[in-house]
Amino acid sequence: MMDSQTLNILLVIFVTATVTISLRALPFLLFADEKKCPAVITYIGKVLSPAAIAMLAVYCLLAVYREQSFADGGFGIPELTAGAVVVLLHWWKRNPLLSIICGTALYMLIVQNFF
Repeated sequence: MMDSQTLNILLVIFVTATVTISLRALPFLLFADEKKCPAVITYIGKVLSPAAIAMLAVYCLLAVYREQSFADGGFGIPELTAGAVVVLLHWWKRNPLLSIICGTALYMLIVQNFF
């Protein structure tokens, strides 16, 4: 027999998985059968990715501005280096996924090994 804590955890996992699958299936259900996608949805699809990347860049560099890295002795080096790698990789390869993954990996490598 399961205790109440295990049952609660399983229920949370089940509800979370159900909501996630439902949200991912919703666009296919709404725009099935060759229906034309509304212009506002197409616009959101075009601007959402660059907006999310810009928001992540601002959040990353905000630590440098607030001098959190300066107080830790990092002097903003991890954030600025990873940001520069993301920009250069994206400029060179035009692949956002590659740029973000490499920038994140470099940031984590620098932070965990040098600072």
